[in-house]
Amino acid sequence: MASLAAVILGSTALVTPTWAAPPDERTVSYRGYQVTVPADWRVVDLAEDPHACVRFDRPTVYLGRPGDEPWCPPDLVGRTAGLVIEPLDAGTAERIAGDAAVTAAGRATVDTLASRDGTMRVAVRDAGVLVTAEHTPDTEATVRRILASASLGRGAVPVSPDALRASAPATVTPAANTPQPGTYTGKGFDTCTAPSQSTMDTWRASSPYRAVGIYISGASRSCTQANLTATWVANQISRGWHLIPIELDNQAPCGTRTPKMSYDPATARSQGATRATSAVNAAKALGLPAGSAIYNDIEHYPSSASCTAAVLSYLSGWTERLHALGYLSGMYSSGSSGVKDLCNAYNDSRYTRVDHLFFGWWNGVADTDAGTYCPDGYYANRQRIHQYTGDTNETWGGVRIYIDRDFLDVSTTPSEPPPGFTVTVDNTTPGRFTASASWGTSTYSSQRVGPDYRFADPVSASDVAWYKANLPATGTYEVSVWYPATSGYNDSTPYVVATTTGNQTVRVNQRVNGGRWVSLGVFTLAAGDGDKVGVSRWTTGTGYVIADAVRISRV
Repeated sequence: MASLAAVILGSTALVTPTWAAPPDERTVSYRGYQVTVPADWRVVDLAEDPHACVRFDRPTVYLGRPGDEPWCPPDLVGRTAGLVIEPLDAGTAERIAGDAAVTAAGRATVDTLASRDGTMRVAVRDAGVLVTAEHTPDTEATVRRILASASLGRGAVPVSPDALRASAPATVTPAANTPQPGTYTGKGFDTCTAPSQSTMDTWRASSPYRAVGIYISGASRSCTQANLTATWVANQISRGWHLIPIELDNQAPCGTRTPKMSYDPATARSQGATRATSAVNAAKALGLPAGSAIYNDIEHYPSSASCTAAVLSYLSGWTERLHALGYLSGMYSSGSSGVKDLCNAYNDSRYTRVDHLFFGWWNGVADTDAGTYCPDGYYANRQRIHQYTGDTNETWGGVRIYIDRDFLDVSTTPSEPPPGFTVTVDNTTPGRFTASASWGTSTYSSQRVGPDYRFADPVSASDVAWYKANLPATGTYEVSVWYPATSGYNDSTPYVVATTTGNQTVRVNQRVNGGRWVSLGVFTLAAGDGDKVGVSRWTTGTGYVIADAVRISRV
């Protein structure tokens, strides 16, 4: 008689019959759903271990629903592969209402299964389970083979996903929430997995923290985000939490983590733009509206000229695409690598500056001083988060979370021109605008300021159209630009701001947000009369470069 090895896990049987799987594989069964996985994969019963950390840095199958208080260790790095098999019920309804594929009657598999940010979901109606599969580009084929091996066995209890979808909470619209993290000065924390609602409520009542980092997108996330739904986001914002949306995907090409961005700056820039689109899609699905900042997490790397150029190009593409989609950009990294590189290039016109800086410097001091890693004058307009302590177990109200401690001084509130000095210069303002004969004149768009505006083809040469202004004092000024927008205009127009420390370039997509003032940011400008803002033709973007009007306001 063939031998049978069985381990009973509560009400769940983990069975590995010798006739069902080769020696290098094992069959895992949960509520009548059976799947074959490599023999070296771990299997964890979450009902028996409610504090288990659902982590994907090592291949594991998790059975049941993650507990409210997972104890995650400090050494989580990246992702390999894993499965979470849990009941289809009210607790998973909102997730199957999103992007989960649903099996047909009598089947445990689907013919077509899409992956988003390294995650695939299958609702198996005849077993009443939701299967969430995590992978990297390297492990996707393995995970798809595992899912394709699934079958229905004994103990299956059907559940209707359609009925659960109908009972799921209404989708939260972005208009219901405010841009995140909003305006806040004080303490926060970030942790590997979005905590449960009960944990968030307990910490809100008993801890000093009012901000929390959430990993909304990216294929390098190590932990489950089972709690992270649009309802969860709306609940935290309504309870007074400030959310720090984080993307964790491509890493420095010279680093140890995966996946990696390209060493080639042009390719890296394109990759950053692609990831920005994915991050915005994730943000919108969670109800995080336009105007929110999304922080790109690039972990520590050994800096070199080529690696730094790749990272800064990647962040430029990330920032430009986020701006085009209506979001602010941020970057998280260690002070000694990414932050130092970013601040060293603060005035480098080859790169587009991020809006917010989130730096890791574990000096134990709850402030936004970055020491020698970044000058005080950079990212000084409520644009900083300091991760000042890491890898810390903390308990409030009897609930423990493994966290990094953060201190925030941030604002995502658009700044209106304050009372005081403001000057607006149009391309027709006498003596205030200069451009070469290569710049044509157009009245095509009614979105213009004044009787007309100027346009030119992009070229790989310096041909800047300049706006002149007479400023009363050296100080900080907000620079805003006005341009008409159509699909034929340039998607990466370089605006040049003449600051006290040199020219700084900010790229703008002139296909969107036309007919209104668009802020380039706040800059330190010198007193006196001179060229303050320019529009350059030197861009790899396509379409006409447009020069219409600029506004400079003292802040």
